[in-house]
Amino acid sequence: MDKVVASAAAAVADVPDGASLAVGGFGLSGVPNVLIQALHERGTRGLSVVSNNCGAKESGLAVLLAAGRIARVTGSYIGANKEFARQYLAGELEVEMIPQGTLAERLRAGGAGIPAFYTPAGVGTQIAEGGLPWRYDGAGGVALASPAKEVRDFDGTDHVLERGIRTDFALVRAARGDRHGNLVFAKSARNFNPLAAMAGRITVAEVEELVEPGALDPDAVHLPGIFVQRVLALTPGQAADKGIERRTVTA
Repeated sequence: MDKVVASAAAAVADVPDGASLAVGGFGLSGVPNVLIQALHERGTRGLSVVSNNCGAKESGLAVLLAAGRIARVTGSYIGANKEFARQYLAGELEVEMIPQGTLAERLRAGGAGIPAFYTPAGVGTQIAEGGLPWRYDGAGGVALASPAKEVRDFDGTDHVLERGIRTDFALVRAARGDRHGNLVFAKSARNFNPLAAMAGRITVAEVEELVEPGALDPDAVHLPGIFVQRVLALTPGQAADKGIERRTVTA
């Protein structure tokens, strides 16, 4: 039951080239930076990543992206990530953009053993009708486009069929965790982390504070340890290293 691993390198040692990863985080909040850096140092490439966005401000998944280690991204936001946009438009990266709520539910459904579900999000758009550019040819043309999806009427409203997502591995970050893998997230840093953890067949969690079993109030646990296979305890310095995406001040 003790799922604690000795190092970040050991935590990702068996992630092979070409693996699929569900990664928690939103912007710079709740991103498993230590595990991502370990994967970068290992040299793993050809990754298919499922995450809300692909890193920000040269941190998080942007580290793997800049090194050319990511082959495909399933996400809902490009934002100000210029390298993400450049690789996508140059045909170096395959990208499946989907509505943010649909992404969340596809991860949750996959983790819950639900193969597919219907949602009204995307009906009447290229999400349902197909034709969204998944990969460009580098010359302005579309090399690979999204296929059409099944649409079905429920109570007079059309809904599009979306598939649940399962990945080989998942990388997440939590505020507290015990040796059994039970996790507690801090406020908005929860974001996609529980959903990504559910979707991974092997889930690795980096935790800012490691506690002994029984220290967490069962009613306060956000993600039960059944979904987590490995736990990495961060150092105080790693736990305190949290970036700010847009610093604002008031007069």
